[in-house]
Order: sequence, then structure tokens, then C-alpha cells
Amino acid sequence: MKGVVFTELLAMVEETFGLDMVDDIIERSELPSGGVYTAVGTYDHQEAVSLVVSLSEISGMEVPALLKAFGKYLFGSLAKAYPTFLDGASDPLDFLEGVESYIHVEVRKLYPDAELPEFECSRPYSQSELHMVYRSGRHFEDLCEGLIEGSLEHFKSDAKVERSKLEDGRELFVISR
Repeated sequence: MKGVVFTELLAMVEETFGLDMVDDIIERSELPSGGVYTAVGTYDHQEAVSLVVSLSEISGMEVPALLKAFGKYLFGSLAKAYPTFLDGASDPLDFLEGVESYIHVEVRKLYPDAELPEFECSRPYSQSELHMVYRSGRHFEDLCEGLIEGSLEHFKSDAKVERSKLEDGRELFVISR
């Protein structure tokens, strides 16, 4: 997993819970990296899991809620860092539909070793409803939901997100306005 995810996670923890909490979760997690991350580095995603579990244990917040909150935070940070990724998208459904075909292509140019989730997008019923099927061996569905919600907030959209598990284990997000 790219280091930018780790640096942003720790930035969110510091903003939300304070610098002492960052130190506490790093110490509690016993990380191979020692909790030292660079944005362009690559780290085992289990370190992120350990950090979030430690944050949950200390803060009392559930892991899914923390991951969703982080997803919203991460979207805002990435939108600021990479505004060109948002160019040309007039609404969140168009933006989200282009994640796999545009955003992930560009991310792979920047970080060829990035291991990204996969999305299959369709609009089977109308242009005002997007189906996103998420697949990742890391199972960060809650983080993904937070990223989707962050994009809706960015575009000031009142669209709704519904989520369900498919029979094959993949996750379906239905975003409708």
C-alpha cells in the first residue's frame, strides 16, 4: 500500500485525536516500519489495519466508522494534492465512473507498483444511478465507502450510497441522486 495512505491516516489521527494518539497507536501496533512512512514508499497494508485497530481500541470508535471517516478525509486530501484528477468531472457520478478508467491509470503512471482496488462501473437503470462493484484482497470496503461519500461532499451532491455484498464476495455500491 502506498505511503500516502499511511501519512494521511496519521495526519487525520493527529487532527482528530491529537499527536499523543498518533504516538500511542504507533507504539501499540508494533509495526515493522516503526511507524515511519514516506508518501512515495510502499508498506504492508496490515500496518494500516494495525493502526486502525489500535485507534479503535484506544478511542472506543468502531473500526468501520473510523475507516469511513478516514475515507472522507483521504478524498479531501487527494483532491487538494491532485486537483487535475477532478478536472472535467461535473458531477460525482461521472467522477466515480472514471475512477478505474482514468484515476487509476494516472495513479499507476505516478506509482507503477501501486496495488489498487478494481471497480466495475455501470448505469443499468438510469444516468442518475451508478453501480460500482469493488474488488480488493485488502477488503477496505469501509474506506471505499468513505471515499465515495467524500466525493459526494466535494461535489455538494445529495446523492445516496447503498452498499451490499454480492454472492462472490465483492461489494456493490449503488450511488443514486
